[in-house]
Amino acid sequence: MVRKVKKKKSKIFISVAFLLMIGIAAFVYKYIIVPGYHHIFEKEYGGRITSVSSFDSSVPISPDKLNSPNAILISLKDNTIMMQKNSEEKIYPASLTKMMTAIVAIENLPNLKEEIKLNNSAFQGLYGQDASMAGFKPGEQVRAIDLLYGALLPSGAECCIGLANQIAGSEQNFVKMMNQKAAELGMKNTHFENATGLQNENHYTTVKDLSIFLSYALQNDTFREIFTSSRHSTPPTNKHPRGITFNSTMFEELNNQNITGGQILGGKTGYTDEAGLCLASLAKVGKQEYILISAGAKGNHHTEQYNITDALAVYSSIGK
Repeated sequence: MVRKVKKKKSKIFISVAFLLMIGIAAFVYKYIIVPGYHHIFEKEYGGRITSVSSFDSSVPISPDKLNSPNAILISLKDNTIMMQKNSEEKIYPASLTKMMTAIVAIENLPNLKEEIKLNNSAFQGLYGQDASMAGFKPGEQVRAIDLLYGALLPSGAECCIGLANQIAGSEQNFVKMMNQKAAELGMKNTHFENATGLQNENHYTTVKDLSIFLSYALQNDTFREIFTSSRHSTPPTNKHPRGITFNSTMFEELNNQNITGGQILGGKTGYTDEAGLCLASLAKVGKQEYILISAGAKGNHHTEQYNITDALAVYSSIGK
C-alpha cells in the first residue's frame, strides 16, 4: 500500500516537473530567443557580407498607423530591420518588378551605351494590358542606359521588353535570369513570370524579399544613380530628334514634400488593381540611409497616394 502511494506521488512529481519544463522553455523562446534573434538574411558577395539584419523597434510610428498592409523599414548602415508589418506575407509587386529587370540588365550588358532596336514585339500586348510606357516607338534605336532610365523613372514596360529581348532573346528567357538572381540573393518567397510586373497570380514576392534585393541593388553605382534621379533626358534618336525627357513617378507624386530631419533620395512606385499602391524608396535621415518597402495600400492613380503618405510618415518619425 505504501509502495503504491509512493509510485503515485512519483508519477505526479514527474508530470509536474515535465509541465514546468515546458513552461520554462516557452518563456525562454518567447521572451529571450525571439527578441534576440537577429540574423534575418545573410549573403556574401565578393567577400563582403551584404545582408545581416537585426530587429530594432525604435521607430516612433506604429505599423498599425500605416495605410499599407505590408511594409518593412531597413537601416542600410547595418541592415537592421527598424519596423515591419506583415513583411513575409505574399504580395504582388506590380512595377517594383522593374527594379529586378534593371539590375539583371545592368549586370549582363557589357556596354550600357550600346544601341538597342525596339522591335514591334516589344510593344505587342502592352497597350492592351494598359501597361505604363516611357514613350518610345516601334523601330526606335535607343541606348541601353536610356532604356534603364525609361524602365525605372516613368516605369516604361517597352523598355523592359527591349532589354529582355536584347539580353536573353525573349522575355521568357530573361525571366529565368530574374528568378535565378532572386534565388542567388536568398529571396525565398519570390517568383517572377514577366519583366514588367503585369498582373499574374504566379508573379509574387514579399516586402522582406524586396528589402533584401534593394539593399543589394543599391550597391551598384549605375542602379543607384538611376534610382535616385528625378529626371533624365535622352539624346536624339531616329524616332525622337529632340530626345525624350523622363520624370520619376515617385518624385512627381512626392511633389517637393519633405521629411523631418532628412530627404527622400529616390524610389520606384508600383500599382495594379491587385497589388494596390506600392513603393520602394531610399531616404537619408541625419547621417544614416534607410530603405522602406510598402505594398498593398488602397487607392489608385486618381486618389491620394497612400504609398507616398506612408513613406513621409515613416521617415519623418525617424527624425523626431
